[in-house]
Amino acid sequence: MDHERRWPAAVVKVGGSLFDLPDLGPRLLKWLAEEGTGAILLVPGGGPATDVVRQYDRLHGLGEERAHWLALGALALNARFLASLLPGAIVLPHVRPGGDRFQGTIPILDPYTFAQADEGQPGCLPHSWAVTSDSFAARAARLAGARELILLKSVSLPLGIAWTEAAKWGLVDNHFPEAVGAGLAVRFINFRH
Repeated sequence: MDHERRWPAAVVKVGGSLFDLPDLGPRLLKWLAEEGTGAILLVPGGGPATDVVRQYDRLHGLGEERAHWLALGALALNARFLASLLPGAIVLPHVRPGGDRFQGTIPILDPYTFAQADEGQPGCLPHSWAVTSDSFAARAARLAGARELILLKSVSLPLGIAWTEAAKWGLVDNHFPEAVGAGLAVRFINFRH
C-alpha cells in the first residue's frame, strides 16, 4: 500500500478538556482545513462524561472492569457529541487499514464498539483507569496504519519530554507509552492557543 494513500493518514484525538470551548466545532473545522493532513479519523476524549464514571466508581466501588465499559460508553456519547458539532461527520464502529476514504465527511470513531471488536486481539488495551482515550487513539492509529497521531489537548507538552515522563505528569495516560510504541509519529497540540 502506498504510504501517502493510507486511510486514515492521521488519527486526531480531541481531548475532552476542550469540550467546554463554545467555538469547538468551528475551531476544529478551521484547524482541519488548515492542517491539510489528508484523510483523518477523530477520536473523542473523555472529559466530564468520563469524570462522572470515575466519581461513580469511587462512590460505589464499581471496579475497573465495570468502570472501563461505562467509561467507554461515555466516550461513545462524546463521539456523537462531536458529530453534532461538525456538519457531515459520521460515527464509525471500527477502523480498517486502507478502508473507505469517507470523502466529504469527517469520520469519528466510537471507542465503545471499537473496543468490543478489539477485545481479545493481540495488543488490545487493558481494562483499567491507566487507559484513557489517549491510549485508544494510539491503538486506533496503530490498527489503521495511520502515519501520525495528533493529540489535541488543553495543555502544552514540554520540549524533549519522554512519554513515560509525560504520563507521570498526567499529560497522557499511564498506558500511553506502551500503546504508542515505536515508529508512530505523535504531535501534541495545545488547542486552546
